[in-house]
Amino acid sequence: MTEKFKVPHTLVLLLAMMLLAYVATWLVPQGFFETVTLENGRQAVVPNTYTTAETQIRLTPMDFFVAIPRALAAAQDVIFFVFIVGGVLAIARATGTVDALIGNLLERFGTRPYMLVFMVIFCFALASGAIGTAGEYIPFVLILVGLCKAMRLDAMTAVGMVVVGYGIGYGVSAFNPFTVMIAQQIADLPLYSGIELRIALILPFVLIGFHHVWRYAKMVQLDPGRSYTKGLPCPLDNSNNADYPSLNSRHKLILFGLVFAIGIAVWGISQHGWYLYQLGAVFIIWGIFTVIVGQLSANVAANKFIEGVQDLATTAILIGIARGIALIMEDGQILHSLVHGMSIPLSYLGAEAAAVGMFIMQTLLNLFIPSGSGQAYVTMPLMVPVGDIIGVNRQIAVLAYQFGDGFSNMIVPTNAVLMGIIGMAGVPYHLWFKFCFPLMLKLSLAAAIVLVGAVVFDFGSDVQPQVKAHVPSEVVVIEQS
Repeated sequence: MTEKFKVPHTLVLLLAMMLLAYVATWLVPQGFFETVTLENGRQAVVPNTYTTAETQIRLTPMDFFVAIPRALAAAQDVIFFVFIVGGVLAIARATGTVDALIGNLLERFGTRPYMLVFMVIFCFALASGAIGTAGEYIPFVLILVGLCKAMRLDAMTAVGMVVVGYGIGYGVSAFNPFTVMIAQQIADLPLYSGIELRIALILPFVLIGFHHVWRYAKMVQLDPGRSYTKGLPCPLDNSNNADYPSLNSRHKLILFGLVFAIGIAVWGISQHGWYLYQLGAVFIIWGIFTVIVGQLSANVAANKFIEGVQDLATTAILIGIARGIALIMEDGQILHSLVHGMSIPLSYLGAEAAAVGMFIMQTLLNLFIPSGSGQAYVTMPLMVPVGDIIGVNRQIAVLAYQFGDGFSNMIVPTNAVLMGIIGMAGVPYHLWFKFCFPLMLKLSLAAAIVLVGAVVFDFGSDVQPQVKAHVPSEVVVIEQS
């Protein structure tokens, strides 16, 4: 019987979700909150202002199909960044640098793959938690795929290291400027307050993620036939290269250029608000540097770049279609209705249950609002007054938000970075879901325990603002950060 059922292609799944969102625009009441423009130029909702839309918008079938190219255009920054990274890494592979690096790392970790898994997850979690890195990890995917392949692991293990580190880093971030800091500003809390608990949570949650990835990796090592990606083509090729070139001075100089480029990118993000356009430019510069140092001819470099881009055409389409789900809901005026509908039951729960409910709500909403900062601007102005009424300290509301936003980044198909990572590694979404969903359950249980404990021990009471007994009618104004 199982032979007769075939899981649809990821593109089919995403289009089906778009269609479901389209149908929902006809069934869900349409409405919206009033919004205000903050000093930093972002829009934030005003609590207690939800109204049903006077004019009901009925999207036509043509609107549905037009949303597909619109979604591709809306995701162009991620799409072209992935193209650039893929092309530049193809150039680096042509110089032998990638294979030499894999060989060098294999010598160091070949007998201790568990150390590699832990170090990658831990380091990526620290970076994501500190400065909000995410798309910057895409260049490491193919390198880790090659390394895992040499260790008799699989592409799923490589993706697990990257995505689990990134998701846990966002979920237990100590001071991510794109999520925690914005949420604390909206909640009128001192910046960096509550940092002691968040720092204490990093290692336990990383260990949960490491245990999940390593348990799977060990299973694949012992029996490659149990790999979730068995039979799928490897994005590097299907050959088994046992003779890796030595890491010579030219390769080291190219790798130094990569580290320097990433350092410049991190500096630009933190100091000047750079994002994917600027990061793409940085990687183009590194690509030119690689061509010169690697002594490749212009024609060879151009051909390799185009080959690298061509290999990611499917990934680019998936990234764009994923954006269409939220786009249709915005066009159909039901996004705010869903937020409003989810927030109402929280006011009838006890503090402990409400804190966990906030986490569940933020997790579900991340499917429709995959931007961490965007989710904060939409949901936190609503969660703050609800929490004030039912006895959930604002610091706990922020914690519930970051748990919901961060952990679900690892599994929601509307997350363009996730789709880029699994696409580059050649891992279909349904197989990634099979791998990641049990981990989501483990992390969710741990998060719920933390939130209940936070309520019991009155976490955040030392910085809780004095509030009135009614729901405030104005949103907190956020100053430029």
